[in-house]
Amino acid sequence: MIPIEKTGIEELSFGDTKEDIFHILVNKQISPGGIDLEKLRLADPRNFDAALTSAGCIIMLNEIEIDELAKRGEIKKTDLHQSLYELASREGLL
Repeated sequence: MIPIEKTGIEELSFGDTKEDIFHILVNKQISPGGIDLEKLRLADPRNFDAALTSAGCIIMLNEIEIDELAKRGEIKKTDLHQSLYELASREGLL
C-alpha cells in the first residue's frame, strides 16, 4: 500500500463546467513533481487511460462525482487529499 505521504492531489481542467474539472490522486513515487498536465493534455484520447496510469494517476474524479460522493458522506470536500486516499484504499487501488 502506498503511504499517503507518497500521494498528492492535482487538478486538471478541460473547461469551465463541473464535468470538465478533474481531481486526480497522484502516486508521487511515479511523478514526484506531480503529473505533467501539459503532457497529459497532449495525450492521444484513445490512449488517455494508459497515459494517466503511466503518469501516476491512482484515481480521477470530476467535480460532479466529487459532489455526489460528498452528498453521500463518502468523502469530505474540505480534506480532498485524505478523502480520495481513503476512497482509493477502500476500492483496492493502492
